[in-house]
Amino acid sequence: MTKSRSENMNMPRIAIVGAGAMGSVYAGLFAEAGYQTSVVDLWQEHMTAIGKTGLHLEGASGDRVIGGITAVHQVADLGPIDLYVIATKANGVAGAAAEIAKVMQPDSLVLTIQNGLGAGERIAQYMPTDNVLLGVAEGFGASIKGPGHIHHNAMRQIRIGEMDGGMTDRLVWVESLWQAAGFKAAAFADIHQLVWEKFICNVMCSAPSVAFDCTIGELFNDEDRRIVALGCMLEAYEIGLAKKIAFSFDDAVAYGVKFAADMPNASPSMRLDHLARKRSEIDAINGMVPVLGREMGIKTPYNDTLVALVRAREASFA
Repeated sequence: MTKSRSENMNMPRIAIVGAGAMGSVYAGLFAEAGYQTSVVDLWQEHMTAIGKTGLHLEGASGDRVIGGITAVHQVADLGPIDLYVIATKANGVAGAAAEIAKVMQPDSLVLTIQNGLGAGERIAQYMPTDNVLLGVAEGFGASIKGPGHIHHNAMRQIRIGEMDGGMTDRLVWVESLWQAAGFKAAAFADIHQLVWEKFICNVMCSAPSVAFDCTIGELFNDEDRRIVALGCMLEAYEIGLAKKIAFSFDDAVAYGVKFAADMPNASPSMRLDHLARKRSEIDAINGMVPVLGREMGIKTPYNDTLVALVRAREASFA
């Protein structure tokens, strides 16, 4: 297996699998950069709108309609693809990987960008992970206004890395694709550090914001709520230390408090899912903490309690 990639590909073929809010933003900017861009999603109205009238994208990079995006319902409907970007929710990763595995070429790359942990392991159920990259989207809020219409709030950074670590030619090539499309993208030799640093913040904000039905600012402005949020985060941080994650900081509380202070008006996607009475990514975020805690012999009472609460609420959703 080689980890090299030609740098002379002027028209890369990119497929975004999962055209929700984030995936649609990726597709829009890739298409504007002149890449052969496709989106795959089961939402028929969204695919029809993009295919017929283009993608209406507004927010951080302006307000316009972007054409030239191929919109299909199944991965099997695509032609040859150089880079598949899995942008589904965590519970959609395995299904996307299963479909990609049936048609991908030997030198195709798969980049998966999700909240939480476990995306690489879900993909590994269906394909070797030699050609799989991991990504982290930081400070990148987006929302769906309607079929074919997406708003995005910010575009802080896309971080990517090899599952097994290290810097490779193909990783630098993928980094250059994102950068040329206008993203603040960076390749990292240790993507797992970055995945975990985002993970502990997601754990800190996600289930607590659901439990107290509040924004991140409201979560931290109340002392009782703040204790619960930091308790959830510190359980995840302790597990990360036990797993030898090389965090870039020593004071996890200060790191978490600063993260929260930077986005006081934000609602985590888990809370937005519950407001829409949709099942969330609880299993990949707070739900991973008790699982890993049991493996490592670390108690996780804060996350145990909030996971049970979130799952109980979701059991009532249609």
